[in-house]
Amino acid sequence: MRVIADRNVCVGAGLCALTAPGVFDQDDDGLVEVITPQPEGAEQAAARQAGTLCPSGAVRVTQ
Repeated sequence: MRVIADRNVCVGAGLCALTAPGVFDQDDDGLVEVITPQPEGAEQAAARQAGTLCPSGAVRVTQ
């Protein structure tokens, strides 16, 4: 699994960081940062949920 975030699309809602804090963070401008691009274990499910919840579609999870 690989996590990708498009900072050009991000609107700073923060749902990714709230849903998967071990995978995502936000910078000083509130934009998404991927801190664990290849999550393992329970973080994988959280990352998938974050991708589903992202209102802008900035977060993508690939296999």
